Amino acid sequence: MKNNVFGFLIILFSLLSCGSDDDSLQRIDQIFNLYMKNSSGQDLLNSKKAGSYTAISMNDVNGTTDVAPVNYSLRMTSDSLYYIEYLAGAKRITIDSISPEDRTYESEIALRLSKPGIGDVPEVTQDTLKIQYHWTPSVFEISKVFYNDELKFTKEPNVPNVVTIVK
Repeated sequence: MKNNVFGFLIILFSLLSCGSDDDSLQRIDQIFNLYMKNSSGQDLLNSKKAGSYTAISMNDVNGTTDVAPVNYSLRMTSDSLYYIEYLAGAKRITIDSISPEDRTYESEIALRLSKPGIGDVPEVTQDTLKIQYHWTPSVFEISKVFYNDELKFTKEPNVPNVVTIVK
């Protein structure tokens, strides 16, 4: 009988310890989409269109080595618009630590965009992308995106993280 009571207590305590506290979950929102177009509205990420970029590379400026590639995906919407989907990968540096419960991090990415130039020499553009993140125990999200040190995006609640650059 003692074994049955002991076994029952172990099962009971196991079940109680498995309970979840929804307040302890952290919401993570760190994906953003980067669209590029010219002043006429042409999609500059569609390599099949004349004047568009044919090669893209992203390098982590704060990486542990000089060449620290950052992963991204080139995706297309149902309207055939191309965009760069950035999930994560660049090193985050703490830039503001107001308290242990509220921090700001920043990643810096060198963006290299190439398109056909004169002869065999491609036209290369070197741009900078800075992504700021806001962290609290309840949320980790992109808060701001800067393109060539110009603010292009500020987080708004329940709005997708979409940045459109006009070149």
